Amino acid sequence: MVLAAGEGSRLRPLTARLPKALCPVGNVPLLDRALTRLAGLGLAGSDQVAVNACYLSEQVVDHVGARAHLSVEPGDPLGTAGGLGNLRDWIAGRGVLVGNADAYLADPQAPPGPDIAALLDGWDGRSVRLLGRPADDPAAPGTFSGHCFAGFSLLPWRLVRDLPPTFGDLVRAVWRPAEAAGALTVVPYRGTFYDTGTPADYLAANLHAAGGGSLVDPTATVTGRVARAVVGAGAVVHGEVLRAVVWPGGTVGADERLTDAVRAGGGLTVAAAGR
Repeated sequence: MVLAAGEGSRLRPLTARLPKALCPVGNVPLLDRALTRLAGLGLAGSDQVAVNACYLSEQVVDHVGARAHLSVEPGDPLGTAGGLGNLRDWIAGRGVLVGNADAYLADPQAPPGPDIAALLDGWDGRSVRLLGRPADDPAAPGTFSGHCFAGFSLLPWRLVRDLPPTFGDLVRAVWRPAEAAGALTVVPYRGTFYDTGTPADYLAANLHAAGGGSLVDPTATVTGRVARAVVGAGAVVHGEVLRAVVWPGGTVGADERLTDAVRAGGGLTVAAAGR
C-alpha cells in the first residue's frame, strides 16, 4: 500500500494546488517513484498494489488510473493506520508492505536495490519490520532501536485485521506495541533518504536526483544559466537558477536569480529554509 492521502501541510503553499504525492522530484512525481520501485520487486497492478487518496483526491485518482487499487477516503485523511483499516477487505488476509509516497530513497545500488528487497527477504509473516536509517542520536524520541524510520514497513495480517477505518497512526497502533512485545525488527538502510516533507528536504531530494549536476526536461526553454538545478516540462528559464527547482510550467525571468528555492507556476516561489 502506498500512502498518498495526506495534505503535505509543511510544503505549503506548493501543496495548496498539488498533492504532495504528485510533487515532482527529479521531474518524476513522488508517487510514480514509489510505484516504479514496487514494480521492480514484482508488485504491480490493482490486485497487488493499493494507493489511498483524500486531499485533492481527484488528482491522485486521475494520475494513478488503473495502475493500482484506489481507496478514496471521505472527509479528512484517516492517517497511516486508519488508511490500512479502510482497506481490510481488499487486503483480505495478506501481509502488507506499507510505504509513504513522499519517501525518497536512493540506494547504493540501482533500485529496487537492497532496501525494500531486504525488508521482504526471509520475512516470517508474523513480525513487524521497519526500514530504518541509523540515527545521529540513537536515544532520540521517535527512533526505533537507534534508527529513524525510512519510509517503508512490513506488517502481518494479524495486526492489520483489527485496525478500524478511523483516524490513527501506525506508530501508536502497531509499531510501538510490537516494539514493546519484542516483535519489531529494524532492517538497516544506509542509503540516502528524505521524507520530502519540508521545502529544505524536498529541494535536497531534487538535487540528489540531479546527481550533482542539472536535470532539464527536453521541453523546457532555457536561455539563462542553470547550475545544480531541476527544470520541469514546459518551464521557461531566462534568468539564473542555482540549487533550485522549477516546476513544470514555471518561469524565471531574465532579471531573476533563483537560489535555494522552488518555483511553481504563476510565479509562486517557496524558499528552502535551512539551506
